[in-house]
Amino acid sequence: MKKEDKNTKSMSDPLNCTACQSTAKMITKARKDGVILNFDRADDMKACPIGADSACCKHCFMGPCRLNARDPYKKVGVCGATIDTIMARNFARAVAGGSAAHTDHGMAMLELFRDVVNGKIQDYEIKDPFKLVAVAKSLDIETEDRSVEEIATDLYKELERTYTQVEGEIPFMKRVPEATLENWRKLDIVPRGAMREIMEIMHRTTMGVDQHYENITKQASRTALSDGWGGSMVSTEISDILFGTPTPVEVGVNMGVLKENMVNIIIHGHEPNLFESMVVSVGSEVLVQAAKDAGAEGINLVGMCCSGAEMMSRHGVPHAGNFSSTDAILVTGAVDAMAVDIQCIKQGLAAVAHCYDTPLITTNTRAMIEGAVHLEFHEHDPMACTDEIVIKAISRFKNRKHPIEIPKEVNSGIQGFSHEYISYMLGGTFRGSYAPLNENIINGRIRGVAGVVGCTNPRTRQDDSHIKLVRELIKNDVLVLLTGCSQIALAKAGLSSPEAAHFAGPGLQEVCETVGMPPVLGLGSCVDNSRILIAASAMVAQGGLGDSLADLPVAGAAPEYMSEKAIAIGQYFVASGVYTMFGVTFPIVENTKFHAHLFKELEEMGLGKWGFETDPIAMAHSMIAHIDKKRADLGIDKARERVLVDMSDRRQL
Repeated sequence: MKKEDKNTKSMSDPLNCTACQSTAKMITKARKDGVILNFDRADDMKACPIGADSACCKHCFMGPCRLNARDPYKKVGVCGATIDTIMARNFARAVAGGSAAHTDHGMAMLELFRDVVNGKIQDYEIKDPFKLVAVAKSLDIETEDRSVEEIATDLYKELERTYTQVEGEIPFMKRVPEATLENWRKLDIVPRGAMREIMEIMHRTTMGVDQHYENITKQASRTALSDGWGGSMVSTEISDILFGTPTPVEVGVNMGVLKENMVNIIIHGHEPNLFESMVVSVGSEVLVQAAKDAGAEGINLVGMCCSGAEMMSRHGVPHAGNFSSTDAILVTGAVDAMAVDIQCIKQGLAAVAHCYDTPLITTNTRAMIEGAVHLEFHEHDPMACTDEIVIKAISRFKNRKHPIEIPKEVNSGIQGFSHEYISYMLGGTFRGSYAPLNENIINGRIRGVAGVVGCTNPRTRQDDSHIKLVRELIKNDVLVLLTGCSQIALAKAGLSSPEAAHFAGPGLQEVCETVGMPPVLGLGSCVDNSRILIAASAMVAQGGLGDSLADLPVAGAAPEYMSEKAIAIGQYFVASGVYTMFGVTFPIVENTKFHAHLFKELEEMGLGKWGFETDPIAMAHSMIAHIDKKRADLGIDKARERVLVDMSDRRQL
């Protein structure tokens, strides 16, 4: 498929690399300092065109076999594999890799939950027992006249099946709208257990096993669903139970959240337990005093990437930037320590951190980096790690040698819109409901809902596509839900405050001003895409917008994705019934049977479909056209007159 032609613009201008002013300043400084960042590496490392089209097979050692995307059926691999088989295998393995990342994360959170419940871990507790009960009820676990410990024990046992069972249906299938679930059963794509599905997809895509692109895609769908409705959903729900369900909070975002006169510590990664323990350590009177003794005014804890997004949503911890800015921020010279755990952590951070004498500290046994300091984080004694991180940061502050240059940009916005809070926000304390959302979609004030998610990618201009896409969507009365790096891009652009409603179309603007909400709602990290699935299911359950997730006037996009996790997310949204568009690049050759299967035939099977577009405005209008089609199918495409509701009508309601 067509790719972003980044080389048409000179990468010598930092503003061609990024729409983020702070990051652009740090690119300039890094080049003056002789430090290489990911933007320059992307410019120097040309993407392989055959690999980018997924026309290369490396699944055995008779190859690699490289096919010609211009004439894809002219050749086959040494084993006889066609272009469709090769692309389907590569796509399925990306789904497997992304699903494994989310699933392993979710399983780690579930194990933490188990050991908190059985008393083996004392440093964490159940912060939201109401969420515990709500999740248990959604899985038909008895909650009446039972203790928190009893309910939690049963919930752990039930959710463990998400990973370990080899037959049946994973627990959260109980949350899927019945019409959607029945279609999955008919297509035989209901996930049995995440370990089973990931293992099977890796087996099927091994040389000489599954050699039909449709059958491979079927297993890719089942594996992806085990992520979205399994591993990711478990992670989100357990994190809320243990650390608190997010509610809206005003947060500062961008590199200006760093403070020259304070010890600055950045936490970057995806698992919230490290960050939660860091909050305790930086609040220690002994460590705060040590920082002051070193000449600082205090300790400044800052987040980046997805664990930062979770802490931003739960605790209002300031956030310094998304994936593409994680090495650029080290160039400020103001970062006294960066501690990381898992996922989306560039190995190049070690070299940049070394240039500025900043300790880069890995904390997770699954993710070490050559040249970084490793301090193992253990949940049964978390402060042994987090206190030491603070001590190393204080030492670096005391011995700072490099000039400090902190960009001044700080963008304030509202974050922390869990699906529970959206229901409360729309319906009120005693009658939380998605009815106002559905009604405003039916009456046309809100055209539809879009999920804009995913990464930033240094092969395109950082944040630019996210911002342009979302501006165009809200201008056309589409309410936008955000997760991950997209959430930070839009916060930096000033679209996360209620005042941003003036960028929206008249219908969406009216709803936002009535409720007092922004036109874009930040839901959290990558795994928190599961909140979007739950919200979409609540829309179906509310009524008036069809019986299946595929009936809803919704669409999704990842305009700057870069990770296998994004492919897994995209496939579980497509399998759930959502039209899902990606930008930058897509691993497929046009005018092939596999392309037609993903971009057309899946929708004909009652699922969603894929889309690809590098221009964000064109992407927005493709999504809007799909939303309009769904509105027409539902018979709500005509504007409805307002009806004044009198007291007798209210009594009937």
